[in-house]
Amino acid sequence: MGPVTRVGVTVTFLRMDQAPADHAPGLASGFQIVRAQAPTVPFYRYLYNTVGADYLWWLRRTTPDADLASMLRDRAVAIYTLYAAGEPAGFFELDAHPWPDVNLSYFGLMPGMIGHGTGYAFLRAAVDEVWRHGATGMTVNTCTADHPRALPNYLRVGFQIVRQVREIWAVPNHLNMRIPSSLKL
Repeated sequence: MGPVTRVGVTVTFLRMDQAPADHAPGLASGFQIVRAQAPTVPFYRYLYNTVGADYLWWLRRTTPDADLASMLRDRAVAIYTLYAAGEPAGFFELDAHPWPDVNLSYFGLMPGMIGHGTGYAFLRAAVDEVWRHGATGMTVNTCTADHPRALPNYLRVGFQIVRQVREIWAVPNHLNMRIPSSLKL
């Protein structure tokens, strides 16, 4: 594996057992969400690496291409991309393997889209997509390496905290990730 940097994070596991009752905010004009029918590994890596660069998303960076390709072909996994004026602006990944629960495996915006009021509407679109397909529960987790508004937005959209766990990650140095000093052990 090679040299690693050890980091400490608190992971918050959340769950939602019914669809939100309130009216969903719409995305602003010029935005659209598209489900990738057969996403390629390079496209997925572009989304994952760009969205997750500032939040220490490292696990899928270490996943071999063949394993990622297999996951992307799995009918229970769905990748949705947010587009703004034709350019990728964010993505989310849904995993229905625990059906009738669905896990929001990854969710985030491209760096230039953060702070413009798009995140909550995009998150709500992800939640509504899950409930539209007949799920009976939805899960997600976030951690202290994620954007500081991640947990408040998950709570605002209707998730409830199930538990919190302290984890130690061994982030491979060869990934050249920016690791906040507050997380280093």
